[in-house]
Amino acid sequence: MTALTVNGRPVRFDVDPQTPLLWALRDAANLTGTKYGCGVGDCHACTVIVDGEALRSCLVTVAESEGRHVVTIEGLSRDRSHPVQQALVAEQAIQCGFCTPGIAMAAAALLARNPDPGVDEIKAALPNLCRCGVYPRLVRAVQLAARVARREETISAAPAPGISAEDAAREVPAMNPGNKP
Repeated sequence: MTALTVNGRPVRFDVDPQTPLLWALRDAANLTGTKYGCGVGDCHACTVIVDGEALRSCLVTVAESEGRHVVTIEGLSRDRSHPVQQALVAEQAIQCGFCTPGIAMAAAALLARNPDPGVDEIKAALPNLCRCGVYPRLVRAVQLAARVARREETISAAPAPGISAEDAAREVPAMNPGNKP
């Protein structure tokens, strides 16, 4: 069995030591936020943070993860309040959402090591493949997240996740185009 820490909790994986960390996280730990994209490390959809470094979990085996600290998108923040998550929403840098967890993890690792990265450093730290092509928005989102993390700015455009019970039960007025009876 391989022992490591995932999202702050000790975990033991009883899988083949050569199993990619991606599959241990998704299949054994049910942490499905980490996405499978290409399986060869080109797309970066499976990016997680391992000991503070953004790594592609499809290229890291469970054995190589022994004793390390892994953070997945589920562990970045339970309520999606991490500045990167909030900034991605505020800058509308999420389209289909498939690549978003890997991008968020790469951006969070970047901001943890450099609280004020330049545009070129942001682009280098986010080699993630996004088929929707939101790259300019990603740069703006990381810049915004950096300002928020440095407490220079706040985000009010990104709502907290979920719907309150009151809102879910609220009666919605019927649509009446042209005020017809």
